[in-house]
Amino acid sequence: MTETTLRNRLDTPRRILALPISRALLALLVILLLGAVFNAEGAFFRWDTHRDMLRHISRYGILACGMTLVIITGGIDLAVGSVLGLVAVLSALFLIHWQWSPLAAVPLCLLAGLGCGAASGVLVARFRVQAFIATLAMMVFARGVAKYISGGRKISQGVQTADGFEYLDFPAFFDLLNARILGNNIAVVTLVFLGCAVISWLLLSRLRPGRYMYAIGGNEEAARLSGVPVAAIKTLAYAMSGLFSAVAGICQTAQETQGDPEAGASYELTAIAIVVIGGTNLMGGRGGVSLTLVGALTIGYLEKILSINAVGEAGRLMLTGFIIVAAVLFQRTRR
Repeated sequence: MTETTLRNRLDTPRRILALPISRALLALLVILLLGAVFNAEGAFFRWDTHRDMLRHISRYGILACGMTLVIITGGIDLAVGSVLGLVAVLSALFLIHWQWSPLAAVPLCLLAGLGCGAASGVLVARFRVQAFIATLAMMVFARGVAKYISGGRKISQGVQTADGFEYLDFPAFFDLLNARILGNNIAVVTLVFLGCAVISWLLLSRLRPGRYMYAIGGNEEAARLSGVPVAAIKTLAYAMSGLFSAVAGICQTAQETQGDPEAGASYELTAIAIVVIGGTNLMGGRGGVSLTLVGALTIGYLEKILSINAVGEAGRLMLTGFIIVAAVLFQRTRR
């Protein structure tokens, strides 16, 4: 065996670990090993624990799918949580109070989310407003609209009338989103999350706008000089983020059976954490939805393990913050 061959064999594990997906999977493996050790008297090994984790993380994962597109272009979207809250209010109003058909209500809700995202994109791409400022403004605006429409109250099945309170029926559409299929083993909302991930993957991996997003995140000026329609592609990324936020908002309403104008507060931070832990570069140009899926599982299992071991909320928040920082530092040191 020559010295060059020996050196190549020794360097192979290092090259494998240098891949973002390898580092993301390693972080997930560490979390799973912690769950196996601190299994809460076997609770971690029961399927219902994993099923409930997937159901819980799905809303955040849907937001993270859109956030991945924006971050790959070198941007950030702080408005996803507020857009979720706005759509939660709208969907509750349409489906519960007004008893609209989902065929009419759902497209309007999706259009509202798409419009919010596109507005942020136009501010960033056309008017050259910094993404942090533009999406911060949209975050405040969308939350204000949600509170204005709802009157600052949760929209639920109880409606005040002259004779007291009238309780309306929940739409069958809620039962559909809350259902469990495949032998009661998978929640429908988890399939919605996977559907959003597939759409994002197709956009990034199989369509020209996805390649343009990577080009813009890598070097925006070079992409512009190469003929990439930078403004249109960046607007598309933010519009897709708003669309996915609307999907998450509808799922939120179905799961909570109400439209809360405060819903989604701080969800944007969890979505960003999922993307970052997965290994997508915050500076843009590198990453993907497959990494985001691993990041969602990592965050989901971390929260579930802390929950089944009865770790208090304060402890869960501190430990989660520590692990996020550790994961980011690990990503940086291995490049």
